[in-house]
Amino acid sequence: MIEVKNIHKSFGDLEVLKGVNLEVKKGEIVAIIGKSGAGKTTLLQIIGTLDRPTKGQVLMDGTDVFTMKDRELAAFRNKHIGFIFQFHQLLPEFTALENVCIPAMIAREKETDYKPRAEKLLRELGLAERMDHKPNELSGGEKQRVAAARALMMAPDIILADEPTGSLDTQNKKELSALLLQLRKEYGQTILLVTHDKELAGIADRTIEIVDGKIK
Repeated sequence: MIEVKNIHKSFGDLEVLKGVNLEVKKGEIVAIIGKSGAGKTTLLQIIGTLDRPTKGQVLMDGTDVFTMKDRELAAFRNKHIGFIFQFHQLLPEFTALENVCIPAMIAREKETDYKPRAEKLLRELGLAERMDHKPNELSGGEKQRVAAARALMMAPDIILADEPTGSLDTQNKKELSALLLQLRKEYGQTILLVTHDKELAGIADRTIEIVDGKIK
C-alpha cells in the first residue's frame, strides 16, 4: 500500500530525516511517535505529498508519487489522501457542510453530486443538527468530526492524522479514538497517526518510533 524508501529531508544544513524506510499495509493503523523535533510531522507531510523529500521515494500501490508534476500530484492527493490536523484547519467563514464539501469543489464535481455525500457523512458522524454552523459555533470535538468528514469526502485510501487529539479534552480524545477505529471498520482506510497521546497510539496495529530522524 505505502512504501517509504530511504527518505531524507534537509532544510538548509539541517537534516531532519536521515534515511527512513517504512511499509504500511492496506487497512493498517500505524502510530508514529517520538520527541518533538524528531521528524514525525515532516515524515507525515512527505507521505501525504505536502512536501517533497530531498532524497528517496514514496510509493503508493506501486506508484512513485514524486515522479508526478505539481498539478498532477495535487489532484492525486485530493483524491487518495485525507488529512486530519490538530487544529482542524477549517475555514472560519464556511459552514460545517461547506468545509466538508471543499475537496469535491476542488475536484470540480457537481454540487448535486457532492452535497448529498457531505450531508450523509455529517449525519453519520453525529452532526446532522450542526451542518449550517460555522467553526466558531462548534465545540472542539465537533470541529474535529467535521475535519474527519472532510477527510473522508473523496473516499480516500489513506487518512493521515497529525496530533489529532492535541487540542481535545479527555472525553473528546476518547471519542476521536473510537471514531478512527470506526472509520477503518466501515470504510477500510489505511490510517497513519502522528501523536504524543499514548491512549491514541494504543488503538494502532503497530507503533513506530522516530529518534533523531531515523526509525528506531
